Amino acid sequence: MMDDRKKLTRRDFLKFLWHGFLGSTLLAAGGVGYSVFVEPSLFSVETVRLKLKKLPKSFLGMRVAQISDIHMGGWMNLDRFQQVADLVVAEKPDILLITGDFLLGHRFTDDIKQALDDLTKVLSPLAESIPSFAVLGNHDYWVDAEAVRKMLSLSGVIELTNTVFTLTRGNDNLHLCGVDDVWDGDVRLEDVIAQLKDDNVAILLAHEPDYADISAATGKFDLQVSGHTHGGQVVIPFLGPPILPYLGQKYHTGLYKVRNMFQYTNRGVGMNRLAVRFNCRPEITIFVLDQDL
Repeated sequence: MMDDRKKLTRRDFLKFLWHGFLGSTLLAAGGVGYSVFVEPSLFSVETVRLKLKKLPKSFLGMRVAQISDIHMGGWMNLDRFQQVADLVVAEKPDILLITGDFLLGHRFTDDIKQALDDLTKVLSPLAESIPSFAVLGNHDYWVDAEAVRKMLSLSGVIELTNTVFTLTRGNDNLHLCGVDDVWDGDVRLEDVIAQLKDDNVAILLAHEPDYADISAATGKFDLQVSGHTHGGQVVIPFLGPPILPYLGQKYHTGLYKVRNMFQYTNRGVGMNRLAVRFNCRPEITIFVLDQDL
């Protein structure tokens, strides 16, 4: 009788191991399927309320949308980007900021030509309904920066590379500033600062977030918005993203305070060649501006 019990216990134990292995395998397979086929399309609209000390009353409640890292031509296609645009429009922002990496890759191909056409098809009506501003990212330089600039011009998107665009309401100003891509462009921050004619609120677009250490040190900017990191695309619970890019190691996701400047890193709406997201949904950010009294 005792031997039968031992045999039964051993059999149950083997069944337990087998079911555990099978369950883990199915869970892993389901996780991979979710990361490839589900989460990349779960666009998240993140609302961030910012209190800025110098914000004039006329800009109270201003809604500023940000998208980044479209990477058209990879996983991102015309239909998916149109979905992003529709989500942006539904939020009724006052302006739209796009922080680089419109394209994906390292060389100009026929697929890139199609990607530029698709970007124009979506961005043109978007910029017509919402004043839109942009800077370039490293992938735009790796593929063809001038082709991206031409696309932005055709689409009605105002490029802010090393320049300032001032929004005016009555006697109040809000400055939108931009620098060239930090990795491969020609950053001329001193030229941007020279164009700031007053001490009103200034928002800086810079593709790579770790540039915040330099921009914040000037004391000229209230907010820097960036992209570049995709939030890591894969975020391990309690550990964070295992892989982050150059110039995106320090301020890789969400809101930070760098000296007296806010830094915000958007997770992007597109992805790199490895089209996988886990615990890191693609993001559309809506900043709501308020005064810090």
